[in-house]
Amino acid sequence: MRLTLRVWRQKNDRSPGAMKEYPVDGVSPDMSFLEMLDTLNERLTLEGEEPIAFDHDCREGICGACSLVINGDAHGPERTTACQLHMRSFRDGDTVDVEPWRAAAFPVVRDLVVDRSAFDRIIQAGGYVSVPTGAAPEAHATPVPKAAADAAFEHAECIGCGACVAACPNGSAMLFTSAKVNHLNVLPQGAPERETRVLDMVAQMDAEGFGGCTLTGECATACPKGIPLTSITSMNKEWLRANRKVSRD
Repeated sequence: MRLTLRVWRQKNDRSPGAMKEYPVDGVSPDMSFLEMLDTLNERLTLEGEEPIAFDHDCREGICGACSLVINGDAHGPERTTACQLHMRSFRDGDTVDVEPWRAAAFPVVRDLVVDRSAFDRIIQAGGYVSVPTGAAPEAHATPVPKAAADAAFEHAECIGCGACVAACPNGSAMLFTSAKVNHLNVLPQGAPERETRVLDMVAQMDAEGFGGCTLTGECATACPKGIPLTSITSMNKEWLRANRKVSRD
């Protein structure tokens, strides 16, 4: 296939950016989207031009490093990560726009790379459990109900890619934060920090400058791991419960 790419180029967060057009020939339908970008970068390097900077790591849809808005959709037209998006999703002669995540809390580092350390700080605020030192406990010392285990696994699938923020018209991080809160709060191991976890993580999310949630649902639609929209309502319940308990105490 022959494609025309319009890629966002920006030297750093202090420099103005703009879309730059590149023709790409010989694109195989079996290539992943990132492999197609690799092919373009090889050509740019040979021509003495600065290659396009973009985030990637495992390229298996697990690490959450991918962060591309493709033709206006986070990760592109399929419900998967950009590294798992294949070029068979496009047609010969297509024009494809490639941009970074757009959110005030995700400043551009260079080209398609954004700084997502805001997510790290939200995790640091409460995304952990108390672990006593000493010998390892027996595997079944703390019974976990099947429903709680299933809910924890569902929310733990979040890979922290930020597609939810990029897709949200408000730039909200509620789906990410709720996934990280809920996957620990439903477990007995997460009970000691249950109240402080949700209060501290939501407070840190607000401090990072993410937008407010109006439950438009775009986040859940874009999530490559299928974190449900009900995750947000569950966290809202946890937050209200924690606030009432703190007020009584």
